[in-house]
Formats: sequence, structure tokens, C-alpha cells
Amino acid sequence: MRVMQAYQQMPDCDLVSFAEVVTRDPFLLVGREPRPNFSLRDLLGVRVATVSEVPTPWMCLQEDLRRTGIDPATLTRVAHAGMAGNVAALRRGDLDVVQMFEPFAAALLADGVGHLWYAQASRGPTSYTTFYARRALLDHRRDELLCMVRAIYRTQKWLAAADGEAIAAAIAGYFEDVPSAIRVAACKRYKSLGIWGGDPWLPRVGYERLRASLVSGGFVSPGAPYELAVDNSLAETVFAEDPPALDEKGR
Repeated sequence: MRVMQAYQQMPDCDLVSFAEVVTRDPFLLVGREPRPNFSLRDLLGVRVATVSEVPTPWMCLQEDLRRTGIDPATLTRVAHAGMAGNVAALRRGDLDVVQMFEPFAAALLADGVGHLWYAQASRGPTSYTTFYARRALLDHRRDELLCMVRAIYRTQKWLAAADGEAIAAAIAGYFEDVPSAIRVAACKRYKSLGIWGGDPWLPRVGYERLRASLVSGGFVSPGAPYELAVDNSLAETVFAEDPPALDEKGR
């Protein structure tokens, strides 16, 4: 998103995305009432709070709505509050459904206050988190960047083989205020949804879905072409090397 924004503002810029980490949309819609047969049309007529901290979650959701034949402007949408505030509002009954990421969702589900309506990852690949740099840097500091992308790939291999408990244990030091059961539930959900990529290659299909969302949402137009804004050469090199996964000690 930031790379496309840069090209929108400076068409001659030379930024490129070169290593994808999150390959699907990690945001979730959690409602107060169960909706086991949820469809996006269920968002009509209810109070929907979307993420205000960053634009991407709403941009992607509004594109989902458009593809279902729903005008996003017809939603009763609360767009000004942050996720923590929206979670509190859902608990009070002031909202019907809230857009959020983990571990907010896992905590609401564990309390029985919230029910999972929609995982935005279910639409398929949507390039969400990548590394990016000026194109010249990929040449000038290639060895260093190869080390970084190689480490990413080794970590992705570890993630692919690990279960939710192992992933939750590995990140515990970064989320000491999140109860263990919530961390495990959140990691299991993200693993099952395929949030993390299996390798650092940034696929065209994920890039184009993100681009379509940003265009339809009025964030960019027409959006930088894939060939201009993506460089997979580092990913190609480490993929061919086929390095081993990290071991249980992260080595």
C-alpha cells in the first residue's frame, strides 16, 4: 500500500517490494450475536465499526462488498474509533459488529461476548505485509538483504511446520500481557487461515487484489503495475538455495 501510495505521489520513484511476509488479510469481523450462515449482506442494517488506525482493512473490506453488489456507503459505519475502543463498545452493546485483528478477536470469543462472522483472509491472497526499499539498494546491499530474506524464509518454513501452541510460545515475550490461552487461540486461527506466507515470494494475485481494493476505495489510481513495484529476485535466490527451517532454538 505504501509503495503504491509513493508512486501515486511521485511517479518516478524507485521503491520496490521484495519480500512478502503476510500473504492474506488478518482482519476479522466479530459480532455480538452468532451468525453461522453469515454473508456480507448481513452488514446492512447493523452498526459496523471499522478500523481507524490504518486504511488497508477498510479498503479491502469495501472491495469485498462491491464484488458482492453492495455499495459500501450504505453501511451504518463507525469509522473514527480505534480497535480497543470499538471492542469496549461491542461489549457495552453500542455496536453490532467490529473489524479487528488478533488477539482482540480471540479475547472476545473466549469471553462469549463476540462471535466470528467473517475472516477477511477467506477472500484469498491479498499482499498485506512486505519489506520494501529503493531499487538501487537491492544491488548495493544485496548480500545483506539476502541474509535477511534467507532468515525470513527459514522462519516461514518453521511456521509452516509449527502448531499454534509452538507459535504462541515463541512470541510470548512480546505479548506478556496477553493470557496464554488467548495467544494460542489467536495463533491457531491465523495458522488455519494461511495468514503467513510459505515463502518470501510476492505473488501477482495477492498484489493485484490489494491494488484493486486501493483503486476502488479511491486511495490510488490506477495503482503501480506489479512489474514496476515488485522485485522477487531476492526471493528467487533464497528459494533456489532451499535453506533449512529454523530449529526449536531459533537457529
